[in-house]
Order: sequence, then C-alpha cells, then structure tokens
Amino acid sequence: MRMSSARQVAADIIGRVLSGESLNHLLPAAFDQVADGQRPLCQELVYGTLREWPMHQGIIDNLIKKPLRKKDNDVLALIGSALYELTKLSTPKHAVVSETVNTVRLMKKQWASGLVNGVLRSFQRAEPLSGFALTPAQRRALPSWLDALIEQEYDDHLDAIAEASRHRPPMTLRVNSIRNERDAYLRLLTDADLLADPLDHLSNGITLRQPVDVSSLPGFFDGLVSVQDSAAQRVADLINPQPGERILDACAAPGGKACHLLERQPDLTELVACDASANRLQRVVDNTERLGLTSTIIEADARALPSAMLSPGFDAILADVPCSATGVMRRNPDVKLLRRTVDISQFAEQQLAILQGLWPALKPGGRLLYVTCSILEAENDAVVKAFSRQQEVHIMPIVMERGIARDAGWQVVPEVNGGDGLYFSLLSKPAD
Repeated sequence: MRMSSARQVAADIIGRVLSGESLNHLLPAAFDQVADGQRPLCQELVYGTLREWPMHQGIIDNLIKKPLRKKDNDVLALIGSALYELTKLSTPKHAVVSETVNTVRLMKKQWASGLVNGVLRSFQRAEPLSGFALTPAQRRALPSWLDALIEQEYDDHLDAIAEASRHRPPMTLRVNSIRNERDAYLRLLTDADLLADPLDHLSNGITLRQPVDVSSLPGFFDGLVSVQDSAAQRVADLINPQPGERILDACAAPGGKACHLLERQPDLTELVACDASANRLQRVVDNTERLGLTSTIIEADARALPSAMLSPGFDAILADVPCSATGVMRRNPDVKLLRRTVDISQFAEQQLAILQGLWPALKPGGRLLYVTCSILEAENDAVVKAFSRQQEVHIMPIVMERGIARDAGWQVVPEVNGGDGLYFSLLSKPAD
C-alpha cells in the first residue's frame, strides 16, 4: 500500500473533523496510511492544530477575503496545520511553506497552491499574532460559546483553563499495587533512562517528564503499570473499596477506573464492569487481562439495568458518565469544533437518567460516586441537585488539595502540568 505524507493525512483528518466527524472515529485507521517514521509528525499536526483551531480560524479569516467552500475543508485544514507548524514546531519556516504547497499538489488541488502560498507568506509578514484582529475567545483558542460559559462560571480561572486546553497532557502512570510498589517501579524507570516523579497526593501515581510509547515502559505488558490521568486516579480514593464489597462500574469502558478499584482492593466479592457498547467492553477485558485482574463483564445501558442487577444490589457504584469532555479538551481537541450549546443540555438529560437508572441498584447505606470530565455546572452540580430533589440523597463532603469546592461536589480544573478537569460528587443512600 502506498503511504501518504504526514501533512496530507493530517489535513484530511482535520478537514473531516471540520465537516463534523469525530476524531475517535477517524483514528487510528488514518494514521495507518502514514509511514512509521512520519506518524509522530502526523499526530502532532492533528492534535496541535485542533487544540489551536479557534485561533487559527480567526487568523485565516484575517488573511482570506472569500471563505473556502465546505468541500475544500481539507485545504482550510492544511493551512491551519501549517500555521501550527510555523508557530509551535521547530521546522524551518521555508520548509513548512514549500512542503505545504507541495501537499496541495498531492491532494490534487493545484488551484489552491497559489492561495496557500500567499496566505502563509502573508502570515509570516504579519507576525506576531498580536497584529491580527482576533476576539478574546480566539486568542484563548476557545469557541466563543464555551469561552463565555467558562468566563461566567470560573472568572479568574478562565485563562488558566484555556491555556491547559492548548497543551499536551502530561503522561501519568498508575503502578499496579498488587504486583509492585511505586518506589520499586521508579527504580525500573531510572534503569530504563526514563525520568519520572512521584505524585505526592497519589499513593501509586507517577508522572513522566517526557511522554513515551507504552512499549518503552518497563513491565507494561506484564501488568506492572497503567497510563491514567492523575485526576482520574482520585476515584479509587473517593470510593474507598472495602473487603467483601460488590462494586458496579456502570460506564466502565475502557476500564482504567475499574482496574484501579480492583488493584486497590483485591478482596472485593465482585466488581461488575458495565457498558452499553460491546466493542468498548472489549477494552475493559483487554485491560483486566493485561493487569491480571478479574471482573464480571455485562453489556447494559446504565439508564435501564437488567432486573437481575438490582438485587442483591451493590455496596458502591461508580457512574463516570458520558459528557461534553470540556475538561479533557487537550485529549479530545475536536470538542472545540464539534460541541454546541445544545449538546450540554442533552448530556445533562442523559446524566440525570443514568443516576435515576442506577439508584435502585445501590444498597441502602451504599455510596455512589458521580464523575464527569466536564467543567460545566449544567452537567455537574446542576445534575446532582436535580437528582437530589427526586430522591432522598445524602451528599457527602469532598475536599482535595487542588480544585474548587462546589455545593454538591468538587471540581478539579485542568492544569498545564497537572491533571484533567473532572467533577466528583459522592452520594450515599439512607439505610433502611
């Protein structure tokens, strides 16, 4: 099979996102079109360009008088990726321009070669970025609707949240405490010439100073360690699994949090990993097998659990629900292009329905941890408060060393060198 250039494939992927496709659906098949040595560049261009897209769109609007047609979104994407390469990567500027123009020809859109060349050279003449007429939201690389919401809800945190969304996340590890101790694994990393630091607030957390492929991690395929964001690792602390308990992970795929619970408490009676997607559940199976763990796998919609799951019920339930992903935009940068205001209310309806569906499966005296990777109140506090008006619920206090206290839980905001933006609310069911 003939391999395509990194820039051509990146432009195709970004262009399809601009046309409404999800990045998760496009990858990794698209990367398979690129030669191994070109894949890092392709990935960097895709993710980096999408993280910066609202700003790039503003710059392009400054430089192109007549907007391109939708069918030419790949050309628009190519220009955006070239802007990212010119401003963020170390590629010589003349090489970026020449390679980008050459890519236009590979795309069989020779008519655009003059346009692309002219736009990029005009951009270079007009730098720095302060010289462009951009809105504050565009300068923060956020869509205007989301920028306004974050400013309304976070005020002084707006710039920090926006900046975090523009950076690659750190690579954080979770040591499998059943098989190894953190200090011992740190020594393995040192022996492998990988620099890393322990996370003070997480007993098994480690952050690498530079990301690497998982194949470079000592003992990864033997189950010694997993990759998991530091904020996500707080789930096991909050649920605090006890020997003999039955725990349900209701939206389990890909299984990172379920595996952490099993590592934290090997003497559970049972951990049930549930998800509505059979394909996604396979990832839970793969992860538990790699780590040498055992769980019960059930394909089911958390909004309508099978009656067999309601009795005898669970001591604890984790509801890591579908959401807008506004707290993990750096990992899912297509959020900046694809999400709309209407999506937030739709997610909130689904989230409330999940809580309603799970509550009957929780034993009296049991606890339910509600988690989103959203930073928006409509999906977080507002959902929990709406649920608490329907059911007799005790909201348990949560205090962390980082983040913001909310009425019904705790909000962790994304940090450039820290964890993702997650919301936690711990609910308990009154005992009979």
